Amino acid sequence: MIRQDTTRVDSKRRAALDPKRRQFANSLHSEIAYDHRLNFYEVPPTQEITLENFEQWAIDRLRILAELEACSFRNKTAAETDAHIKPLLDKYLPLSSNASSSSSIPVERKKDHYSHFILRLAFSSTDELRRRFARVESTLFKIRFQDDDAKERRSFVESLNFDWEVVDETEKRELASNLLAVIPGNRRLDDEGWFKVDWERVPELVEGRRVLLWAGKAYVPSKEQLSMVVSEFSTRLEHALEVTSRALPRLDEDDRLKPILSHLSKNFSTPTDFASTESLQLAGATINAANIDNLSQHFPLCMKNLHMNLRKNNHLKHYGRLQYTLFLKGIGLNLEECLIFWRNGFKNITDDHFNKEYRYNVRHAYGEVGGDQNRRGRGYSPYSCQKILTENPPGSGDSHGCPYRHFGVDNLINLLQVTGVTDRDVLRGVKEDIASKRYHIACNRVFDSVHRSEIKKVKDENIWGPAELDTIIHPNTYFKRSFLLKNLGKVSADVDMG
Repeated sequence: MIRQDTTRVDSKRRAALDPKRRQFANSLHSEIAYDHRLNFYEVPPTQEITLENFEQWAIDRLRILAELEACSFRNKTAAETDAHIKPLLDKYLPLSSNASSSSSIPVERKKDHYSHFILRLAFSSTDELRRRFARVESTLFKIRFQDDDAKERRSFVESLNFDWEVVDETEKRELASNLLAVIPGNRRLDDEGWFKVDWERVPELVEGRRVLLWAGKAYVPSKEQLSMVVSEFSTRLEHALEVTSRALPRLDEDDRLKPILSHLSKNFSTPTDFASTESLQLAGATINAANIDNLSQHFPLCMKNLHMNLRKNNHLKHYGRLQYTLFLKGIGLNLEECLIFWRNGFKNITDDHFNKEYRYNVRHAYGEVGGDQNRRGRGYSPYSCQKILTENPPGSGDSHGCPYRHFGVDNLINLLQVTGVTDRDVLRGVKEDIASKRYHIACNRVFDSVHRSEIKKVKDENIWGPAELDTIIHPNTYFKRSFLLKNLGKVSADVDMG
């Protein structure tokens, strides 16, 4: 992938290269021909790519894996998961078939190949990350395998050279009655081909009683090829992840890659919303200081908690003010209105005190003051869920952070009930999510409950597609989606829903 350009090394010094680096001096796989749409990712890529592509390709794949995991956590059926994920695949990680004759096929397959190995590096460090990565990658492979053209799928499977033993006619006749019992409705043994493998390789089929177990072997009908291929994919990937984990401490990584890989692995627990963080423009919406109380009904719990504490105490500490200011900036509140909002909120201090202690910080967050870089960048971006969860945890007297992570269970449930979430099943699900450290899933569970009728309407009437209802991983996305759902037909967003 990203490697040292050995052509720049003096020929007299090349022999003195460190043995760990010498293996990369002459790549055996500098160019890979992607003959098939599907990939078992057994040959690592070695061509150079830019740091920008390295990060962006990994981010795009991470979006897909995070959505697949969220679908699992939210108990979506296979059909619901397929319908939800395919528009996202088309957007972030497309893979065209050979039959399409698309000119973008080489680039698409290269991105798919590289992004897998980049995330494999990022997620090999712990047992939990390896297990989760293997699970969602297997799910992604299964979706793609089922969606592949039948002819191309057959060609791909043949290229893998699986050591599946074909059951010959003599053995089929000897086990005829037992084999037919596995495929009810089919009374002709000649209509079905059979493979014989060690039963440990097809646990899913054994569990579902879709194979014949005989003398330590599983006799698998050819129609169950999908499960066999996916099982083989999972087994090989799990082994590859183990090998990668043992190699990680010995890798002489480029210092530029370490922060990227670390960032990616952290985002696998709660992915960052990498979409644009520019302020929203909701046509027909009134976003001003006087209307924030009314708009707070659409806030996620973290921002509702900050708003309630501000109204109760007429004050917030530094990190609470910063988190809330950036959120308000993100929903479209301009600087002038934001200053009015904070001045009205801090009722117990004088104008002079406010101007000296707080006014500058608000202006700095908006990029009105500060260094050239801050002004050019128009200040700070609104915090994502990942940033709120992992940075600057709240201490005594603080109100910032994520209630799902930083509150005790009893205090969290009490806050949810105060804000109108009283459904027992939802509260029980939230407790289970918290126990499993699935904080963003708990937040999405509450959102789905509060907007149940509106979500049903946009689905039934096909107003929004799956991409508009993907998992929320940013407080400003929560607000935008809530506002639009509660005001269907009245307002529209001038930005993408993603």
